[in-house]
Amino acid sequence: MDSSKPAKAVKNVVEAAAEKVTGVLTPQIPGAPGSAPPSVEEPTTPHDPLPPKPEQGAPQTRTPTGAETGAPTTANGQQGAHLTTSQGARLRDTDHSLKAGPRGPILLQDHHFREKITHFDHERIPERVVHARGAGAHGLFTSYGTAEGVTRAGFLKKGRETPVFVRFSTVLGSRGSADTVRDTRGFATKFYTDEGTFDLVANNMPVFFIQDAIKFPDIIHAGKPHPDREIPQAQSAHDTFWDFVSLHTEAQHHTIWNMSDRGIPRSYRTMEGFGVHTFRLVDEAGATVLVKFHWKPKLGVHSLTWEEAQMLAGIDPDFHRRDLYDAIEAGAYPEWELGIQVFPDTPEETFAGIDLLDPTKIVPEELAPVQPVGKLVLNRTPTNFFAETEQVAFHLGHLPPGIDVTNDPLLQGRLFSYVDTQLTRLGGPNFSQIPINRPHAAVNDMLRDGFHQQAVHAGVAPYRPNSLDGGNPFPAGDDEQAFVDVPVTVAQAPKVRANPVSFDDHFSQVRLFWLSMSPVEKEHIVRAYTFELGKCYHQAIKERQLRCLANIDPVLCAQVAAGLGLPVPEPTVPPAEVTPSPALSQVGKQWPADGRMVGIVVDADSDLDGVGEARRAVFGAGMVPLLVAAHGGTVRDMPVQRTFATGRSVEFDALLLAGAPAPAPDAIPARDAKAGAADSSTVDPRVLLLVEECWRHAKPIGAWGGGAAVLRQAGVSDSPGVVAADSAVDAFSAVKQLMAGHRVWERFPATIS
Repeated sequence: MDSSKPAKAVKNVVEAAAEKVTGVLTPQIPGAPGSAPPSVEEPTTPHDPLPPKPEQGAPQTRTPTGAETGAPTTANGQQGAHLTTSQGARLRDTDHSLKAGPRGPILLQDHHFREKITHFDHERIPERVVHARGAGAHGLFTSYGTAEGVTRAGFLKKGRETPVFVRFSTVLGSRGSADTVRDTRGFATKFYTDEGTFDLVANNMPVFFIQDAIKFPDIIHAGKPHPDREIPQAQSAHDTFWDFVSLHTEAQHHTIWNMSDRGIPRSYRTMEGFGVHTFRLVDEAGATVLVKFHWKPKLGVHSLTWEEAQMLAGIDPDFHRRDLYDAIEAGAYPEWELGIQVFPDTPEETFAGIDLLDPTKIVPEELAPVQPVGKLVLNRTPTNFFAETEQVAFHLGHLPPGIDVTNDPLLQGRLFSYVDTQLTRLGGPNFSQIPINRPHAAVNDMLRDGFHQQAVHAGVAPYRPNSLDGGNPFPAGDDEQAFVDVPVTVAQAPKVRANPVSFDDHFSQVRLFWLSMSPVEKEHIVRAYTFELGKCYHQAIKERQLRCLANIDPVLCAQVAAGLGLPVPEPTVPPAEVTPSPALSQVGKQWPADGRMVGIVVDADSDLDGVGEARRAVFGAGMVPLLVAAHGGTVRDMPVQRTFATGRSVEFDALLLAGAPAPAPDAIPARDAKAGAADSSTVDPRVLLLVEECWRHAKPIGAWGGGAAVLRQAGVSDSPGVVAADSAVDAFSAVKQLMAGHRVWERFPATIS
């Protein structure tokens, strides 16, 4: 499917899926749980398992040692029409235990009961200590060939296509936490290259809290819930976090990124990714350069408002993963460009005075532009969340020839930690043989046995040198694309526990980030600091963090101090002279709106011909229309996806009003708290609330016909980004143009310049 034409992709996917399942050629809204509609009665005629949904995929059917089997991916799924034991014996009953009489005790000989319950008791594996909450998808990376001059890596040669699996995640929360918490996000990509697996384990922020991996347990212990009460979950708004970052000031740069809108992304599809560390690339001649990796989303970088994030945590805690999977199902495939910032590989390993080995620093894009080297398209959702998303194992040491590490002390520690973690989570050293982790290159590693060994190794001599196996396996030479550890000279120095002097600057780049923000983004940062510090119990921690803010910017410090009701401290170091980086701001650009959700409010008296036209126009623009009405079912054969009781503004990126629905029978507080107190309004109060929230969150709003009356009753008709048009198509056309800026930013008042 041509992912560069999202509107066509949406139409093709939804129509093909609808025709396959129902035999009727009509567009479908993403979110159907199965590949075929269920019957009212329980099915009783045996048949083979249903096929996966069109957007689903699974790991390729390769052997544990990387060979292609030629079998379809469904070969790894359940087989046959009948229920069996794990050994394939067919079962006649799985609803009743084997008992000594109908009222007697269960018998020990009930092998099916014991197998079923024992397996259930062990279904869960330990969740990740960090990045426990995640969602994944399959896709394809296509190289532009623009990196061929700086690396020998085969997957970056022009036109080379490489299968990938990407896992997005939050850092602090448990698997059961909400998607929309204020937190750093992981963006880990597994490239199944034919020269070995490459894992690019990135975050949505380019810096990290610490400079040395030995501090990683400290920052995570500080950010996690307090150990005595196990609260708060998935939040940094508590004493232990701010105690640590206000004392360990190298954390201040990452902290301000977290307090910015970057901490609450609109979706994974509108999230940047950064490799954080500096890596070394090696070309065919052995020459090297230093690089930083960047993922740039096609749709731009966008965020939620703080109120939206809080509402979604209760209304739809799965908002980000639902958005990802719905977009893929609708054919609005998420896309990113992979880019690199390239630096000379000098002995000092610095660029423009910035230490490239310091993971708390960025190199502004104005100094070193990001050069695109390839495109990533996610086009398949997992067939089984546990087998793929939960069992995928990443490691920064999974490197193909042409990419090597540097001496970044945080990166060096991660090279040990990731393998060590998998041993516990995935039950032993053979985690690379789990289907999602199997390489797409031939494996002959001389590693043997251990828990969950799935390979059946031949030969008698898993050692080197040997003659009993004819000398196999043999070392590879440079002309055979062997991996080469770059022979970097290590300077003579004493063995010490210390950082270089260049790591000591903890505030200048934090100030650079602050000064690069637009006024509205600065307001959001002030609000975030004020909220988070306001949740701390101890005044001393608040005062200490204000001292850090004083070293960043006097306006930032004064505004947060006012919100906390505390005096403004004097800086301990003078604020640095820095040049802002416009690339850091999310505001002021135009972006595609592929896969966005457009709510259309309707009732029986609406212009239903116009609703049909608007619905088709939304589909045609590569977006998804959701009809919102007083009750479920259909409106003139058009399916209603949300009711006034079940729908909420945070589900929509824009709102269209086709009519002015009168209060429905359930528009009373006893049935729906959103209805509020009874009033004399002629419009359902939940519709007015929907409009008010969309207006407050600066979303585009359009109306035609009777919908204009709702704008007037809500008091928003003359606001920026609110459109009353003569027709449905005109209303959507105006709203579509506004959506390119993500929000109607003029609606956000800003007092900070």
